[in-house]
Amino acid sequence: MTSTPIASKIIAKATRVSIDPAHIEYTSDRQRNAVEALINEFTVHPQMLQDIKANFMEGMKKGLKKDGETMAMVTSYVMGRLDGSEVGSYLALDVGGTNLRVVAVHLTGGGEITTRQTKYRIDEKLKVGEAKALFDFMAVCVDSFLDEHQIVVRGDTQFELGFTFSFPVLQTSINRGTLISWTKGFNASGMVGKDPVAYLQDAFNRRHIPVRVAALVNDTVGTLLAHAYNHPDTCMGVILGTGCNGAYVEKIENIAKWKGDATAKEMIINMEFGAFDKERAILPLTMFDNKMDRKSVNPNKQILEKMIAGMYLGEITRNVLLNLIDRRLLFEGCISPDLNQMWTFETAYMSTIEADGSATLHATRKILESTLNFSSTTMNDRQIVKLIVELVGKRAARLSAAAIAGVLEHTGSWKEKAAIGIDGSLFEYYPSFDTDIMDGLEEVFGPTVRQNVSIGLAQDGSGVGAALCALLAAKHSG
Repeated sequence: MTSTPIASKIIAKATRVSIDPAHIEYTSDRQRNAVEALINEFTVHPQMLQDIKANFMEGMKKGLKKDGETMAMVTSYVMGRLDGSEVGSYLALDVGGTNLRVVAVHLTGGGEITTRQTKYRIDEKLKVGEAKALFDFMAVCVDSFLDEHQIVVRGDTQFELGFTFSFPVLQTSINRGTLISWTKGFNASGMVGKDPVAYLQDAFNRRHIPVRVAALVNDTVGTLLAHAYNHPDTCMGVILGTGCNGAYVEKIENIAKWKGDATAKEMIINMEFGAFDKERAILPLTMFDNKMDRKSVNPNKQILEKMIAGMYLGEITRNVLLNLIDRRLLFEGCISPDLNQMWTFETAYMSTIEADGSATLHATRKILESTLNFSSTTMNDRQIVKLIVELVGKRAARLSAAAIAGVLEHTGSWKEKAAIGIDGSLFEYYPSFDTDIMDGLEEVFGPTVRQNVSIGLAQDGSGVGAALCALLAAKHSG
């Protein structure tokens, strides 16, 4: 059992070591021109940040007005506030990436908690098979977790569970909703338009597992709650990992489509902002983005997510590299069989390359030659690969900043003390991602934003946050 304070933590990661394009020893004018064209395509200039922010805010307003808009702006039904004094034991089930995670959370008051958790890998076949099989697997994992940790229920009571289901869902109550669409490589059949809570509860009931799904939680909502536990000025929760999304606190009076209880003053909105600009009106899409999109499991959807999220950055980079190789402007036109396969250039490789400050770019060489099996690479090859990686990674962070800036402008939060909790491997581990975001916010709002707005790594929003949401739901039902 581990004791975990619900708070931001110091990000222990490498910083980017930038490469100056002027210091690359180009092999030809054609190569230099091709690199300069890429720099122009992938650079998000300050005015573009402002334009995207403005368009993003219009998308927010449309989604708050009615359902069916590009940004769903889902009403989460989470209206309560936490003060850190709550106590109790709750379960959380976190689904939405490579792994499924079960967490037992015990709140001891004073902002202190203890947690126990186990991860279970989700087979790729389950992601695209029948939905019933996927939810049966979830129930089996929860059952195994209870056995593994010898957690037993007394009498006829049930464990309250917060279900972090990190996909676009139209929420109809605190523990009901319908799936709008799958994302992040999931495409299980027979689920779109159905209630994931009903599927999970049915799987629990058929196996006589004493668990009640008390709350359906998007991971961004959980991230906001977990961060707000120790930071009451938290205005937004963001996920920057395998996928991307955001949630923020909105005034009820601004949610024109809300037909429910109007006595509360505010509610957390799950934005589903990864879907922004489905119309392709403002985002600086390149041919490399379009190629990746066409080959994805959900073409023409989640356009912003596909330019930001960790699932896609490596593939965009691979497409750029292939284009240069095909034009004989990189690796002397020689391809490695590994790089010829989709998704083989992982975003984790990008993190290593971004941090490579060695004179010979040794870490970059190791990835290209030892991992991706290029027979040999020149310094020129490695420099260009490093520059491309930086262009793709920095663009992702700056587009993230544009989305965050849209929320800060809409709510006016940038003018006062405000905290933003961010969860996800991209934010946690990718070199200088946090710095790039703050630089982008300063370009939008000026230096005052650094004094007022803080961004911090949220502590397990999808686990602890889901448990906190289950607590709020149990309070409300009681």
